[in-house]
Amino acid sequence: MSSVQTAEGFVDRRSKPRHIWFLNSAFDNIGFETAVLRIAERDPKKPFEFVVTPNVDHLVRLRRDGLLAPLYAQAWMTVCDSRVLELLASLSGEDVDVTPGSDLTECLFSNVIVQTEPVTVIGGSKDVIETVKARYGLTDVRWHEPPMGLRTNPEAIADCAQFIAANPSRFVFLCVGSPQQEMIAEACLDRGDCTGIGLCVGASLDFLGGQAQRAPKWMQRARLEWLHRLAQEPQRMWRRYLVDGPKIAFLWWEWRKARKKLRALEAALANGSF
Repeated sequence: MSSVQTAEGFVDRRSKPRHIWFLNSAFDNIGFETAVLRIAERDPKKPFEFVVTPNVDHLVRLRRDGLLAPLYAQAWMTVCDSRVLELLASLSGEDVDVTPGSDLTECLFSNVIVQTEPVTVIGGSKDVIETVKARYGLTDVRWHEPPMGLRTNPEAIADCAQFIAANPSRFVFLCVGSPQQEMIAEACLDRGDCTGIGLCVGASLDFLGGQAQRAPKWMQRARLEWLHRLAQEPQRMWRRYLVDGPKIAFLWWEWRKARKKLRALEAALANGSF
């Protein structure tokens, strides 16, 4: 039996809820190691499914962009990419484990992917792909470079899904940013002839390929990775981190207020005082 020790003794892990609802998003109630294991053990011949890794930017956009919620709802697995979200959840009494997409990608390449197996990549640059191939000794990387403006280009989205269907792999790395990568994943589901597991992991391959540098470990642990990225690319990242990102505080306050009202209503109904 898989169990965990608590102050009250041992509790069967299977008694844990499958999802944690936080900031109007459903996160899979699993840690990093379990996420890697589930992805690694999934039968590559099964119909295509995909993994999403929401962070602060995603949840802020989720409120104003009606496209995101239906895309995320179709995901096979949703894991938290942000240590800031992990902290906010902890302050709310919720145990949301963090599984950064970049760590997940690196772990798969380092410990799971076999050098001779096919790997499909959508996005990234030629230099990044060649560096990743050399770094991990990969011999069969199938790369598709879509044009810019994917969100408003349904033909290009369809071409990406066609490429994935024609190049079956156990792992399909979707590295074109959100919501474009989730749109490609949805197109794969709609086709019905794609296989493998799609990983919506944004700039993860850029880190592995040396095009971008991750924050030092101490900054990651201090939840300051965003500051490192802002310092690296101020012109591109300033709005995300200095204008849009802080809006998560309001969303968190709003969510806590709504949850408090809901719990009061549930208590009233349970006591028959409603």
